[in-house]
Amino acid sequence: MFDKKVFGERLSSLRIAANISQHALGLAMSVGKSAISMMENGQRAASAEMLCALADYFNVSLDYLVGRSDNPNKC
Repeated sequence: MFDKKVFGERLSSLRIAANISQHALGLAMSVGKSAISMMENGQRAASAEMLCALADYFNVSLDYLVGRSDNPNKC
């Protein structure tokens, strides 16, 4: 099941670990800084396309990003 809280926490952690601002990530994903902030805070759901783009951007598995696995490695 998709957990917006886990997704938001993981997105925030990945972004901070990569030393990327919300603004820079928003530019890379073609959305505004506020959209990234709302996703990180669990106030906005991400589309399937956005989830895949974020997983690819951070080179982690989609299952890890959405909280279905604790293993960030892609298969």
